[in-house]
Amino acid sequence: MRRLLLFLSALGAVSCADAQKIETMEHLRERVLEVARVQAVYMDSLLPEGRCPRTFQGDTLVTSDIDWWCSGFYPGVLWMTDNTELAIKHTLPLAALLDHEIDHDIGFQLMSSFGNWNILLYFTPDRDPETVRMVGNVLRKGAEKLAERFNPATGVIRSWNGRRWNYPVIIDNMMNLELLMDYGDREIAEKHALTTAKNHFREDGTCFHLVDYAPDGSVLGKQTVQGFADDSAWARGQAWALYGYAMMAQKEKENPELAKTFYNVAAKLESWLLENLPEDGVPYWDFSQTDYKDASAGAIIASGLLKMWRLRECPDDDPALAMAERILRTLASPEYLAEPRTNGGFLLKHGVGHLPNRSEVDVPLTYADYYFLEALCLFPYED
Repeated sequence: MRRLLLFLSALGAVSCADAQKIETMEHLRERVLEVARVQAVYMDSLLPEGRCPRTFQGDTLVTSDIDWWCSGFYPGVLWMTDNTELAIKHTLPLAALLDHEIDHDIGFQLMSSFGNWNILLYFTPDRDPETVRMVGNVLRKGAEKLAERFNPATGVIRSWNGRRWNYPVIIDNMMNLELLMDYGDREIAEKHALTTAKNHFREDGTCFHLVDYAPDGSVLGKQTVQGFADDSAWARGQAWALYGYAMMAQKEKENPELAKTFYNVAAKLESWLLENLPEDGVPYWDFSQTDYKDASAGAIIASGLLKMWRLRECPDDDPALAMAERILRTLASPEYLAEPRTNGGFLLKHGVGHLPNRSEVDVPLTYADYYFLEALCLFPYED
């Protein structure tokens, strides 16, 4: 018996020692930011002039032009890592989007780039008035172009141009509403969010990827184009929905009734996610599958959960906060976080873009990096 007690005592001492070794979230954030700063500069050295990073596949940095929907996320990473010189270099070319044919993703493209620049300018005492005007004009004109895609008959902003649908609206579009809420027609954003809440969601709180509308606003069909099946829960789609409605609830400070409506949509989905996310918090690309994890969905969900936690005035025992921390710790582990000067300059590994199309499967993605850093910024730290 004495030998058993000594063994258990020793085991307890080891457990306490291991507990003391758990990395604080403050240290985790600084560790990740240090890697992010190195990676962001390294990526700039690899990028051909005038190109944007898309992914890194087969030891090759895959790039795009500014029209690709992700073109603003790398500039956003540069803003969040305080590399102002490179951030301006990669943000300015996106102003040309105002002269291009656009789709709903101009919200993604401009808010992650010029939107972050505008935030920095707001907190800069000696800001240049001409720069302030230029950045504000880009964001306002971008919001105008997005608003032009709204159809009062359908009550929603059209997502894609052309393609095989009549009037397609994807759940991703919720993210682009932030551009309208901050710099454009808020009523259009609110109408879109209300119509989407009515038509995109299932009884359990999960959402379809795409809803196709007839000219009179009736629903022609519902699909999950980038998920496993129409009736499955595509992980990044759920992430966009959670984040989008939490964001809309945050923006409605002057309208408590609408804020509650949007919060309730997000809260129902949040409850489903907390019950269905895997042990490490990072979902597979579709909740019905167990083959490829999607770091991008995990990062976006973490940000969305933290927004919900803030809407509830930051309770210490909130399960959303605990899950967000779990996700961030997983993404900051060696399994997901790249070593400096590897991975084509991307921060995270193991993202999934469009698996049914066999596009960008188990690769790094710019939006995974962006929302990972954003979630780390939103997470509460000790003073």
